[in-house]
Amino acid sequence: MPPLKSGWSRLAVSCAVVAMATAVTGPACADPAPSFEALLERIGLTPTIMEADALLDAAEARIRQARVRPNPELGLEAENAFGTGPFQGYDNAETTLSLSQDLELWGRRSARVGVARAEAGTAALRRDLADVEAASRLALVYAEAEAAERRFQLAEEALTVTIADTRAALILVEEGREPLLRGIQGETEAAAARATLDEAQAERDAAFARLTAVAMLPTPVTSIDGGLLDRTPAGVTVAVGEAPEVQVAEAERAAAESRIEVERVRARPDVTASVGIRRYEAEDATALTFGVSMPLPLFDRNRGAIDAARAEFRAAEARLIGARQEAEADRNAAEARLRASASRVAAADAGVTAAEDAYRLSRIGFEAGRISQLELRSSRAALINARNAAVDARLARVRAEIELARLQGRAPFGTQQ
Repeated sequence: MPPLKSGWSRLAVSCAVVAMATAVTGPACADPAPSFEALLERIGLTPTIMEADALLDAAEARIRQARVRPNPELGLEAENAFGTGPFQGYDNAETTLSLSQDLELWGRRSARVGVARAEAGTAALRRDLADVEAASRLALVYAEAEAAERRFQLAEEALTVTIADTRAALILVEEGREPLLRGIQGETEAAAARATLDEAQAERDAAFARLTAVAMLPTPVTSIDGGLLDRTPAGVTVAVGEAPEVQVAEAERAAAESRIEVERVRARPDVTASVGIRRYEAEDATALTFGVSMPLPLFDRNRGAIDAARAEFRAAEARLIGARQEAEADRNAAEARLRASASRVAAADAGVTAAEDAYRLSRIGFEAGRISQLELRSSRAALINARNAAVDARLARVRAEIELARLQGRAPFGTQQ
């Protein structure tokens, strides 16, 4: 009998120590994260959005620059000066001051402006796509942090339940209704539950750190009050248009088509008009000069650049076709995953309810001595797994909603950006 009593005392002390450690696991002062909507309003401060804004500003500046006409050229030319014979010195010199201007015929300026506008349109759509992707990333990190916090809370509950079961087993060991082995097994299970709790705490802290960094929060997040896991997704009820990637591909195709016209215009000669004043020193007289000049397109007709622009247009058209096909397939898959995730959440919740009832009945039967500790352990493990599966199902539903929202070009859960 003494070995039994000393073993029981050792296990009781061990369980008490574990319980005390569990009580001090949580943070002393929680700093809850702002709501997802509040963080979404600050998304314009993220580096990716700031980069997209800067690129859009650059594209709009190129439109203004494309509208500007080329500068005129001012020329000064002296002839018949500082030579030999009658051209010694500057007395018989002819001095011409001229002003030349590229006329930009054949629609050069309008073609140049058209390309700049098409590229600015692409930059604007890329800015919208950056908004959608940033919102999707924020939603995913937020949901993962919330799921990590729930898993940590479930691990705490699992440790508490394991300790309670172990204490109940120790009582039966003391009464001689169970062998000492059952108590030792309970201690092992409590240690394993403690290790699981430590791992869940590390995952929670890492998820909070990621959320703090992605949301660019000034203070670290230590808790989440209400998140995305329990929200009903907007899903397929939202009216959809073209996916953002398809819109960008369409804009790139339009820009590539406008570059063909630019290269065609460049194949035509530049026409330059000039006007000037010529001074004749010998006669002490002046006269006007004027003229028109243009290169002869004998060798360079810009055919290679035109062919290259056409090839780039075909490539852009092929990318557009591929983007449409991929977006349609991805959207159908995302809608199917969202519907399946909703069913999975309902099944997981039903599983949690059944597992809780099964564990409650097992605990009553164990304390009454009608079922064994192995059956109690099995029902407890089923309850822990069911609760974690419910968290996983909700996180999968959030991910399906995020993917579908990205393909539909909106923020997740119907929130406004």
